[in-house]
Amino acid sequence: MSNFYALINRMKYIRRWCLMRANYDENLFEHSFQVAVIAHALALIKNKKFGGNVDADFVATAALFHDSSEVITGDMPTPVKYNNPALKSAYKDLEKTADEKLLSMLPDFLREEYEKYFKVDISSDEGRLIKAADKISAYIKCVEETLSGNGEFAIAEKTTLNAIDVDLPEVKYFMDNCLEGFFKPLDVL
Repeated sequence: MSNFYALINRMKYIRRWCLMRANYDENLFEHSFQVAVIAHALALIKNKKFGGNVDADFVATAALFHDSSEVITGDMPTPVKYNNPALKSAYKDLEKTADEKLLSMLPDFLREEYEKYFKVDISSDEGRLIKAADKISAYIKCVEETLSGNGEFAIAEKTTLNAIDVDLPEVKYFMDNCLEGFFKPLDVL
């Protein structure tokens, strides 16, 4: 019996932004889905508009699992995680160990299929798209919070916007052409 899927399902209990007062809670399950949707869009934009050649379905699936280690480690706030190089390195090792634990829960015939989604090279085209989608998702959350009157997210909004890799043309395209709608009311979409 495999407990992998049951543990992944518990991502819905991992609250993000845990050190900040949020008007709207966000869990890891919701965030991962949004990152997958955005990463898929970035991959398609890269391929269709900018002549890229990435597997958009792979990117979307890997994005679904990009933070799955947090079902074991919990969500480490960004300012804490990146506070110093030693802590960042130790946390990366912890995430890797958590990923290995999750993968070990799969039957052998599935483990190899899932490993590729858990072990994406962050410097690859696919890895950069997932990272950009992750930052865009965080930025959307920050803007939603500030638009709802929550000043707690104002600094995070600026910091997150500056962390988005707009040197990637597909990211710049998404930011220029798709992002605005996230902040409009339903009646004008």
